[in-house]
Amino acid sequence: LFRISVLDQRLVRDNPELISRELGRRGMDVDLTGLQLIAQQQRDLEERRSGLQADGNRIGKEVGQRIQAGADPKGAEVAELRLQGNQIKQTVAVLEDEEKQLTARLREELLSYPNLPSKACPDGRSEDDNKEVRRWGDPRVEDGLMEHWQIAEQLSLLDTERSVRIAQSRFVTLFGQGARLERSLINFMLDLHTGKGYREVLPPVLVNSASLKGSGQLPKFAEESFRCADDDLWLTPTAEVPLTSLHRDEIIPSEQLPLRYVAYSPCFRREAGSYGRDTRGLIRLHQFNKVELYWFVHPEHSEEAHAQITADAEAVLQALELPYRVLELCTGDLGFSAARTYDLEVWLAGAGAFREISSCSVCSDFQARRSSIRTKDGKTTRLVHTLNGSGLAIGRTMAALLENGQQPDGSVKLPQALVPYFGCDRLQPE
Repeated sequence: LFRISVLDQRLVRDNPELISRELGRRGMDVDLTGLQLIAQQQRDLEERRSGLQADGNRIGKEVGQRIQAGADPKGAEVAELRLQGNQIKQTVAVLEDEEKQLTARLREELLSYPNLPSKACPDGRSEDDNKEVRRWGDPRVEDGLMEHWQIAEQLSLLDTERSVRIAQSRFVTLFGQGARLERSLINFMLDLHTGKGYREVLPPVLVNSASLKGSGQLPKFAEESFRCADDDLWLTPTAEVPLTSLHRDEIIPSEQLPLRYVAYSPCFRREAGSYGRDTRGLIRLHQFNKVELYWFVHPEHSEEAHAQITADAEAVLQALELPYRVLELCTGDLGFSAARTYDLEVWLAGAGAFREISSCSVCSDFQARRSSIRTKDGKTTRLVHTLNGSGLAIGRTMAALLENGQQPDGSVKLPQALVPYFGCDRLQPE
């Protein structure tokens, strides 16, 4: 189901038509003629350099053989051979430099292209063409239900005005029951996933540019990220970024796969282009908390891993008794690094709509190629496949709990699974 990723330079050189066709499924019109020429030049230089290096090795051996046979080490015969060898070394050095420049140029160009969609990914132009796969639970539909931000204000769970004073708009400060509910949700999700065999990770919040490039965030999403001005460090937009780089430049023995990680992290995004949308409440913030699921798997097992990571994210919604639906994204709505994606959309009773709460994606070898993460079967070394999924976004989960659990007396009833973490079964007006 999962083709080799667009970052494979051999594919650019030998079959650019395949890349153009598959990116066309994403709605992109690309001409790879220039990149193909660079890739061909790079290969020609590599072949020429390799041939010259072989000649240089042969001449070096010949010098030794002639001296052993009685030739004068300082004589004209040996001197001529050594001159030829030195000339080859000088030419090889020039070719190596040219080759490195072309390779770096090709790699930088390729960083701007997204992953190729899976064969199984449905074709489409936009979110309107996404396919509903299944639903779970019975959405609460009643007149007069409040939206989560209204409930939060009534219960004094958050304060946006003071947050603007501290930072700027699109930040929130949680108080009292709101802060406790956020902490309860984080701990509940981490316990649920570690109970399923995930290894918990608490990664750095600041990540370097190499980590962002490896996961696919740079250069595409530079404008949506917060950067530290004096360092090569960025605030992480998602724990997917540091988790990808956990094994950057490594070979993972095949018997250790799959590796399954779960990480809580605060996430930071500029949300460029989203102004005017979801300006109130917890849906679209510059800073939010999230629990992330991440897999490194053998390429032959990525399809079943995708089904499992999606089921693990769904398990959170089911345990919290939150109705939801699963959508398979079409090619026109895929994320940059994804080859195939299932979105989970939770029901918000106050808004009367489903809203995204998790994206579970298989990225084939796209991130592994950018990050040089491989596995070894015997003598065969291959790129691993990576998968990621929110398990879940905390603020949106809180919003869903508030809207679906609101009661006529102003309280909010909590699901039984959360009671041991929160300490009681409802939020009460203070």
